[in-house]
Amino acid sequence: MFDVFNKVSKTKLYIWIGGVATLAVAGFLLSKIGNNIEILNKSGGDKELGISSITGIECENYDARPYAVMLSSDKEARPLSGVEEADMVFEMPVVDTGFTRMMAVYQCGRPKELGSIRSSRLDFLPLALGLNAIYAHFGGEHEVLEELNSGIIDNIDGLKYDGTTYYRKKSIPMPHNAFTDFSLLAEAVSKLGYKTSGAEISYPHEGQDKSKGAAEPQAVFNKGFEVVWKYNLETNSYSRSRAGRSEIDKNTGKQVEAKNVVIMKTAWSPVNKDYIRVKTVGTGGLLVYKNGQVVTGTWEKKNDNTKLYFYDQNHKEIPFAPGSIWVEIDAH
Repeated sequence: MFDVFNKVSKTKLYIWIGGVATLAVAGFLLSKIGNNIEILNKSGGDKELGISSITGIECENYDARPYAVMLSSDKEARPLSGVEEADMVFEMPVVDTGFTRMMAVYQCGRPKELGSIRSSRLDFLPLALGLNAIYAHFGGEHEVLEELNSGIIDNIDGLKYDGTTYYRKKSIPMPHNAFTDFSLLAEAVSKLGYKTSGAEISYPHEGQDKSKGAAEPQAVFNKGFEVVWKYNLETNSYSRSRAGRSEIDKNTGKQVEAKNVVIMKTAWSPVNKDYIRVKTVGTGGLLVYKNGQVVTGTWEKKNDNTKLYFYDQNHKEIPFAPGSIWVEIDAH
């Protein structure tokens, strides 16, 4: 009787120990699975994350072809929507009085609204082509429209898609009231059959290193469009002001910041009484501000379709701090 009881007790003990072990293993696995889910959901979804070829930051769209979107710089269009979330921005004068225009590049960034959308300029096309970008704009000068209609670059023109991909805001005067968003752009891209994956251009990056220095770019562009960048040691970034006021993004209500500010020196020539042509293919001087330091070098772009390179004085590519890159094209 005692032996039977002892055997039963041992059996119960083995079952109990086995159950505890099973629960422990299950708990361990669940914790690991839970950790994995937490990692995958950092960006709000369960998509695979990777490193952006432009910013060097982890995101869902790391392998996507970027969008290059033409944005207004005019007073009537301020504050802009979506510029703070751009991965890369090019800004340059488009007339001899110093009026500027921007091309905002989005690979990781997906702001809820983009605008105001403005017309294309021929000087920006090599920059978009060099990034293998999908080009979003609203019309353009005669010469650039001929190029775009020839199929030189995948593009979404507001003249063709006004009221579908692009919409107007009645509270803003024309031509500054055209806007879009990424769901509308993606729908247009799908209908047009453009390739959306396969980022072909990348820039080198280094770690963030808060410097004891506080090197800042000098003001660029003419009065009314004058841009000033101030280094913030606490965030290790540069805050943007324009025409004496903080540049605020309408979507976020935050001041626009960049981890890297590039001053690209070049020349312009008159086209007619209305427009100038800025040299964006060739080579010229360069200043790169990052981590509170400045690197002197040269920019180089061999032809319309090649990558825009940023070299130091030893002709080595300048690595950027991880984060957004603003390129101010200072043409004289």
